[in-house]
Amino acid sequence: MTKHEDVKVVIFAGGMGTRLREETEYKPKPMVSVGGIPIILHIMKTYAHYGFNNFIIALGYKGDMIKQYFLNYLALNNDVEIDLSCNKVKFLSGLKEDIKVTLVDTGLKTMTGGRLKRLQKYVGNNTFMATYGDGVANINLRKLYDFHKSHGKIATITGVRPSSRFGELNVDENIVMDFQEKPQVDGSYINGGFFVFEPKFFDYLRDDDSLILEKEPLEKVARDKNLVIFKHNGFWKCMDTYKDYLDLNRIWEESAPWTKLED
Repeated sequence: MTKHEDVKVVIFAGGMGTRLREETEYKPKPMVSVGGIPIILHIMKTYAHYGFNNFIIALGYKGDMIKQYFLNYLALNNDVEIDLSCNKVKFLSGLKEDIKVTLVDTGLKTMTGGRLKRLQKYVGNNTFMATYGDGVANINLRKLYDFHKSHGKIATITGVRPSSRFGELNVDENIVMDFQEKPQVDGSYINGGFFVFEPKFFDYLRDDDSLILEKEPLEKVARDKNLVIFKHNGFWKCMDTYKDYLDLNRIWEESAPWTKLED
């Protein structure tokens, strides 16, 4: 798969995960495990499968745990030989990940819009991707990126259709006419995350702890007819509650559909 190292992938990993308190009391939600693997790594492996391997992680609540995980990733995931006489470490299993990670503290209680604005200098002036640190899907991210580049608009949002409770998209010929966060669900497409943005999207953001990406910025870019939907009708699930956590681990044991990706 062709690498796209110039395309940064932002992962929002700073929320407190209050609806999953059974797990997030002691760790940030992206570090909650599915099949013994932190869900954030499941997400990153999906992107890396399609050649998007340059990540920027927006840290907040218990962000030090995410930093420590990646700083010690090789030691945690390899057999290790340590020579204490000279402090030499040798990794024996040969496990490596073709992934680059930038870890940025974006504030303890900052909302998603404020977090993204604080990453602007790390993102640079190229088209970039973004997603939440708690959702997995068998989405073809290469097709998503190519679709975004084909329409010339500022933003693309992935729409999914589970029985759920997330931001609803009012769509007319793929142009998002209206964005409503958490309305009454009526079977329409909802916000599944997995965004693609042009750098001009930063003009819709401000450095404000209270700025929620899914409110003012996406609502405004939709009113400007610059938000387009990429429809994903395959598997998608987020880990919002303890029941979701149990469901995802059960699904992992049964089939793990988000690992069965197109080439």
